[in-house]
Amino acid sequence: MNAAPEPIIELAGVTKRYGIGTPVETEVLHGIDLTLRRGEFAALIGPSGSGKSTLLNIIGLLERMTGGDYRLQGRPVKELADAELTSRRGDTLGFVFQFHHLLPAFSAVENVMLPALVKHGRFTEPDRARAMTLLDRVGLKDAADKKPAQLSGGMQQRVAIARALARGCPLVLADEPTGNLDTHSSDAVFSLMRDFNQEESVAFLIVTHDPRLAARCDRVVELVDGRIRSA
Repeated sequence: MNAAPEPIIELAGVTKRYGIGTPVETEVLHGIDLTLRRGEFAALIGPSGSGKSTLLNIIGLLERMTGGDYRLQGRPVKELADAELTSRRGDTLGFVFQFHHLLPAFSAVENVMLPALVKHGRFTEPDRARAMTLLDRVGLKDAADKKPAQLSGGMQQRVAIARALARGCPLVLADEPTGNLDTHSSDAVFSLMRDFNQEESVAFLIVTHDPRLAARCDRVVELVDGRIRSA
C-alpha cells in the first residue's frame, strides 16, 4: 500500500481577527482545519466575503494568523521571523493572480526570472535556461523577448504561471487565475496548471468563482462565513 504524499500545508484551528482591541474587532476565519499534500489539485470556493482571500494570504505567508497552528512542510510558521517567512515563501510557494502583475518594462523571460532576481539579486544563465524551458512548456518560447504589452491576456497569464514555477516550488496558490480571461483562454490556462500538477506533482490551490473549473479539480474546499463547510 502506497503511503500518502507528504503534507505541504497543515492548518489546525486557524483564526484571523482584525481590529483587535478596538470596538470594531472582527473575526473573519473561525477555526480552519486544512491539509494539502504534494501533488493535490484543489479548488477553494465560497461566496464573496467568506474569507477566501484572507485564508490564501495566511497560507501564502502574506498575513499572520491570529490563533491556531500552521505548519509549512512540517515547520511551525509561528516560529519564523519575518526574514525567514520571506525566504520560506520564495522557496516553497508560487503565486498566480487574476491580474498577472508582470513588470511592463521587462520581457517575458525576464518576468519569469524575477523570483531568481529577488533571491539572488541578479539573473544567472541557469535562471535564464530554466525560464526558457518553462516558456517553452507554456507555448511561449518564441515570445520570450516580448514585453507584456505585446502579449494577449491569456499569454500574459501563461507567463505568470511560468514565473510561479520558476523556483521549483511544491505548491502554487492561484487567486482567480482565469477570472479575467475568455472561455478559450481560461481553459488553456487551467490545462497548463493541470499539466504541471500531473507531470511534476506540483500542488495547486485555486480560488475560483467558476463552478465549471472547480468541478474539474480533484478536490473542492468550500468556505462559508469563515468556516470550511466541506473539504
